[in-house]
Amino acid sequence: METGTMIYDSGRDEASKGASVDVIIPVYRPDRRFARLLAMLAKQTYPVNRIIVMKTEQNGWNEASYRKIPNMEIHYLTKAEYDHGGTRNRAAGYSKADIMIFMTDDAVPQDDRLVERLAAALDRRGPKRETAAVAYARQLAARDCRPVEQYARRFNYPDESCVKTADDLPRLGIKTYFASNVCCAYRRDIFGKLGGFAEKTIFNEDMIYAAKAVKAGYAVVYAADAQVIHSHNLTWGRQFRRNFDLGVSQAEHPEVFAGLPSEGEGIRMVKQTAGWLVRTGRVFWLPSLVIGSGCKFLGYRLGKLYRFLPKRVILKCTGNPDYWSKGE
Repeated sequence: METGTMIYDSGRDEASKGASVDVIIPVYRPDRRFARLLAMLAKQTYPVNRIIVMKTEQNGWNEASYRKIPNMEIHYLTKAEYDHGGTRNRAAGYSKADIMIFMTDDAVPQDDRLVERLAAALDRRGPKRETAAVAYARQLAARDCRPVEQYARRFNYPDESCVKTADDLPRLGIKTYFASNVCCAYRRDIFGKLGGFAEKTIFNEDMIYAAKAVKAGYAVVYAADAQVIHSHNLTWGRQFRRNFDLGVSQAEHPEVFAGLPSEGEGIRMVKQTAGWLVRTGRVFWLPSLVIGSGCKFLGYRLGKLYRFLPKRVILKCTGNPDYWSKGE
């Protein structure tokens, strides 16, 4: 991935010093990674004021086991109520902190300085003194991660930090708006000023917000030194459904994605992944790369055309069938 302009250390305003931080985590069916996430948050060098958990459904959840965490609060919602943007907006309404860090329940901090480094990243500025509205962390592949996904993490999350602003759109295109709520920090004052996340989204609430911030004159920071362990070994079917929902989100928000196609970046990643597999002696993973990439592309293209598909077809293609019953 091409990174943004550069890090502008001369433009730091150090507004994060003494800033309060809340961590917001939507949770559905947590596994042992959630316990590790909470354990690592307790070890952070920068204090976390509150951990706000948005738990979808109460079943499969032992609340008593989390009562020993003094700064954690749990809010319940039904599966039908969950929405990528709306649920996070609701959680933001519970926060009074200066900085809100949104995480997923399977993202585990790599070390004890994640919060500290994300807070510091929000002090960075763009070439025209643009204030950082968003700072997202680097995602590292877990030990059990397959080679194709390993390279995808390296492609999307390189080892060099960057600051992205509107000036980068001609060069970076859609990557200018890239950010990830797997682990992403937001200035709460700017979040409120911009109206938060899009209220009803199937996917991509983070990029839609980042685009809004960039268009409003703010910066998006990629903090490569703030790291979480997060990766998936998705089946081809899940890759198809995930990219179908990605295509839907782009079709629903032409104000963000029109004129900034994603296909070129996807093709570049496939080519680079193939080259890496060959160079590292993993050529037997090439068929998996080809089939998986085909599933992603087909899902994405169908998602972009979802308005022309019967609902029964949409429900077979989506990874989020509940989304399609909302508002009916």
